[in-house]
Amino acid sequence: MTSITDWMTDPAYDILRSERQALKSFFEPQSIAIIGASESPGSVGKTLLRNLLQNPFGGTVFPVNPKRNSVMGVKAYPSLADIPDTVDLAVIATPAATVPGLVRECVAAGVKSAIILSAGFKEIGAQGIALEQQILAEARQNGLRIIGPNCLGLMNPHSGLNATFASAMARPGNVGFISQSGALCTSILDWSFRENVGFSAFISIGSMLDVGWGDLIYYLGDDPHTQSIVIYMESIGDARSFLSAAREVAFAKPIIVIKAGRTEAAAKASASHTGAMTGSDDVLNAAFRRCGVLRVTRISELFNMAEVLAKQPRPKGPRLTIVTNAGGPGVLATDMLVTTGGELATLSPETTERLNEVLPPFWSHGNPVDILGDATPERYLKTVDVVLKDPNSDGALVILTPQAMTEPTQIAEELKSYLEQNPQTERSPKPILASWMGGADILAGEAILNSTSIPTYAYPDSAARVFNYMWQSSYNLLALYETPSLADDADGSPDREAVTAILDGARAGGRTLLTETESKQVLTAYHCPRCKP
Repeated sequence: MTSITDWMTDPAYDILRSERQALKSFFEPQSIAIIGASESPGSVGKTLLRNLLQNPFGGTVFPVNPKRNSVMGVKAYPSLADIPDTVDLAVIATPAATVPGLVRECVAAGVKSAIILSAGFKEIGAQGIALEQQILAEARQNGLRIIGPNCLGLMNPHSGLNATFASAMARPGNVGFISQSGALCTSILDWSFRENVGFSAFISIGSMLDVGWGDLIYYLGDDPHTQSIVIYMESIGDARSFLSAAREVAFAKPIIVIKAGRTEAAAKASASHTGAMTGSDDVLNAAFRRCGVLRVTRISELFNMAEVLAKQPRPKGPRLTIVTNAGGPGVLATDMLVTTGGELATLSPETTERLNEVLPPFWSHGNPVDILGDATPERYLKTVDVVLKDPNSDGALVILTPQAMTEPTQIAEELKSYLEQNPQTERSPKPILASWMGGADILAGEAILNSTSIPTYAYPDSAARVFNYMWQSSYNLLALYETPSLADDADGSPDREAVTAILDGARAGGRTLLTETESKQVLTAYHCPRCKP
């Protein structure tokens, strides 16, 4: 068997490592050429240059404009060939028709990477597709890597790099964000300031002419600043690259995807936007599960999950214990938990006995564990300690409503102290979520919980839904260990000749899709059960 050491010294590993490092010039360039730099009010070229100058990234900026000697007070050059230094990254913001020639200049000048902001490519049809093919032909002459076209650009908040035409710079943090929609990027950026969310990388990938999901997942997987990867996807592009990268990286870093185009109408809208079809939704769901990716359906859930998976351990099962000082919120949480695939944990006899010792006689004697409206910080703390030790439970949701006798801030302080004194390595590694409900009275307590890595939610049903996504993420990772088994009557040898004949026949007919019968014949050739044509 080949060891990890043998694999890392294999030439194939060196090739893979060099391919990943090739993206470094996008995120850590020492020199950037802005092709299309301008002083025209409201232009992309002006906004881009302003962003690079206002956010020092440790490198040099070279404006390229054949009609000006300087742009925004910085010396400009007529062309790339006139720049006296080596250029790591070229950012192109000129009309689509000019881009193939400019890419040719990049190749001639030895530029390592290029970001094409320009629109007017495959999203407009045959003419745009032809331009893209010209660009690829030029770029492949020396391995020039390209992000875009039709994108916003990218940011590296930790270095200060802002190679976009967005209106602001993202805060540094630990979430790697990749989006096919530039407009969504700007909306997410505005949202992040309000919610105090920071990013390790902020990337608008556009039409994915060259650099795709797989390239960026591998890069962020190796990036020490990135703890989780969040993706807005309209088309999957190179599916093999995406699945391979996700399978490798999802073990160490959560990958959360919101995939647009689930309905036929949305798929058509996506095609007109990026020029790419979205693919079968059922197939994508299966593929995501097989590679450990978590799929969500709402934009808010993208970042909820990125936060909670970075702060809390994944549950080992779907069973949640709810602790609350009011019955109604516990019922709401239960409804959401059960309807989205989770389960209420059944309290063990030992747990029930211990709760009888620490709670008033009129507690609910079941799950949700209603500890009554006059619950003190001590009562909350003892209850949480008991339910976390129940072997029938995979996680806990602590709900607080600000009743007259309630002390939201003190209860949060007690929970914080408890967790600091009982780290997850010393107690059962189960996630703890909280819903501190109310307005001004609960804000201080909410802040305390967030500071101690307990994610808080305004509503208990939102927290229950997050728990189920956490369990789904755990379940998806289990799929990475699954190996398909052959039918008992199979000899284990696939009929590759039959498969080759089927594929050759389809290609000879000019087809890229197999019929249902042909697909079942392929599966039968590999002894997949219940796939007879």
